[in-house]
Amino acid sequence: MNWGILALAGLLEVAWAIGLKYTEGFTRLWPSVWTILSMMLSFGLLGVAMKSLPVGTAYAVWVGIGAIGTALLGILLFGEPAHFARLFSLLLIFAGIVGLKLTT
Repeated sequence: MNWGILALAGLLEVAWAIGLKYTEGFTRLWPSVWTILSMMLSFGLLGVAMKSLPVGTAYAVWVGIGAIGTALLGILLFGEPAHFARLFSLLLIFAGIVGLKLTT
C-alpha cells in the first residue's frame, strides 16, 4: 500500500514541477493554486509512505519518479530535446527505482 502512496506522491511531484512552468513565476492564479496544492499533497503522501518505508529509499524513489516524469513531459509538452543520451539516462534512473523496490 505504501508503495502505491509513494508512486502517487511521485506523480504529484511531476504535476507541481510542470505546474511551475505554467505559473509564470506565480503570477497566474489558477496554475499557482494547482501547483501549491500538488506540492502539499505530494509532500504529505511522501510523509505517509515514509512511515513504513526506509527514508533513503522513499526519497530516492519519489525524486526518481519526479525526475523521469518531468523530463518526459518536458519533451512532450515543451519540445525539449530527446537525445539518446538523455533517454538512456532516464532509463538508468528507472532501473535505480526498480532496484530500490526489489531490495526493500
